[in-house]
Amino acid sequence: MLVGLAAGTGCWTYNYQSPFGPRYTGVLPSGPLNVPAGAAITIRVVTFNVQFARHVDRAIALLRSSAALRHADVVTLQEMDATGARRIAEALSMSYVYYPASVAPETGRDFGNAILSRWPIVADAKIVLPHLARFWRSQRIATAATILVGGVPLRVYSVHLETPVEIGPGSRRDQARAVVADAGAYPRVVVGGDMNSRGIGNEFRAAGFLWPTEHNPITTLVFNWDHIFFKGLAAADSEGAGVVRDPFGASDHRPVWAVALLQVAGALATPPHAR
Repeated sequence: MLVGLAAGTGCWTYNYQSPFGPRYTGVLPSGPLNVPAGAAITIRVVTFNVQFARHVDRAIALLRSSAALRHADVVTLQEMDATGARRIAEALSMSYVYYPASVAPETGRDFGNAILSRWPIVADAKIVLPHLARFWRSQRIATAATILVGGVPLRVYSVHLETPVEIGPGSRRDQARAVVADAGAYPRVVVGGDMNSRGIGNEFRAAGFLWPTEHNPITTLVFNWDHIFFKGLAAADSEGAGVVRDPFGASDHRPVWAVALLQVAGALATPPHAR
């Protein structure tokens, strides 16, 4: 019914077409601690689609209350606006970068992706993904950030691929490949987000990524659509990923987590929460 209404009324989305913005950032001051040379640093990654950033307070409560979530080093968020991204970052004492993709007709507010980090964010970018939505004519993006885990750069992507109603599987694969292509320049990569597909993980696997969330339980409705991928990192173990139940009603998606190990060659910094 909603698809028919959108098509019949000609409701289109306003897209932020520039690859440079709008752009929103916030920096968390932090001081480093050294770790022994050759040590493996644990990186806990969380991804969460917060459904139009409607219930930010509930999302904060969930991210703070779960043991699997509250010690995250990197958080990728989808369906955010600038205010919601800033509030969650401040509540978790994390630096952040946020780019909106469009203005959502459903809310009249910005709609995009954020990356939160306990490590310094030293570079960021907005990647406009190919293929507009069939009915809403909205674009999707990936927000990218380079963070320094001590002296080691780690490229992170917060991704929200288009829904099956709005584009076909081939077009969604094109969107995933755009992320993979950008990530090709970086030896250590984390990708997290709402893929609107489980099978799209095969695109990342074919590009050399680990897929620790492949066999997670459902993350929305009856689908396992929210995933995390690693390249150039080691998965922690077979129990190093999961889905967290949402008793607060923060979103129509559940948050997903995964743990990776980064082997370092020299004495590097550890995140503030590890002190």
